[in-house]
Amino acid sequence: MLRIAVPNKGSLAETASEMLHEAGYIGRRDPKDLHVIDPENEVEFFYLRPKDIATYVGSGALDVGITGRDLLLDARMPGAREVEALGFGDSTFRFAGPPGRFADVEDLQGFRVATAYPGLVDAFLDDRGVAVDLVPLDGAVESAVRLGVADAVADVVSTGTTLRQAGLEIFGPVLLQSEAVLITSPTQAEGTGTLLRRLRGVMVARRYVMVDYDLPAELVDDAVKIAPGIESPTISPLRDPAWVAVRVMVARKGVNQVMDALYAIGARAILVTAIHNARL
Repeated sequence: MLRIAVPNKGSLAETASEMLHEAGYIGRRDPKDLHVIDPENEVEFFYLRPKDIATYVGSGALDVGITGRDLLLDARMPGAREVEALGFGDSTFRFAGPPGRFADVEDLQGFRVATAYPGLVDAFLDDRGVAVDLVPLDGAVESAVRLGVADAVADVVSTGTTLRQAGLEIFGPVLLQSEAVLITSPTQAEGTGTLLRRLRGVMVARRYVMVDYDLPAELVDDAVKIAPGIESPTISPLRDPAWVAVRVMVARKGVNQVMDALYAIGARAILVTAIHNARL
């Protein structure tokens, strides 16, 4: 059986479980369950702390896992490798310190830097030849400077509001753009390819919708310029030879603008349908 590590809590847990369910796998029904077997799909799910998943997969104890790119890099497990970005759980890592004190990462030389991701930050600074005194914390990193534990911090940033409220300003380059990723162990286990194809199908279904519409046949070329589809639209004749039916995949984001443009050139009976899964 393919052994899959899934986050048991945190920001990645719910969406990861939803994706696996949409991919046709049976997940846990009780949030207290830490191990679930799906005999029909020949997989076992192990629900683990997100920070531990890269360690389990990298050691070969489990075959694949879903975790954050930040957690993968922070674990420094050479056996674990990213094979697919999953399109959720986006986060950005930045440095922050007292206003005007630091302009770039080189200014951190010899100072204390607090972070919940010491492996990630250490590797980033090592690449740039900057030596600091890392202060590992498990949370509330933004308070470290005010409490005198550190001179600067490295943490996840969305809008920067939390850091500003703590009296800090962002400086230097982005450490990492992170998101949820699928990782594998050193030896690719049987069933990994199927899991990957299914997850890709779910991602396609989440990004695209199917658009159907009727159109005067003479306007097909104009319509295709507006919505060319993945390869090309499906064109079917209608009883009225002057009209055709068109079916095309369109990016979910911006579909209303596409509908407006199609209507403007003469398309009618425009319908949008969700895609539940796909194989492209």
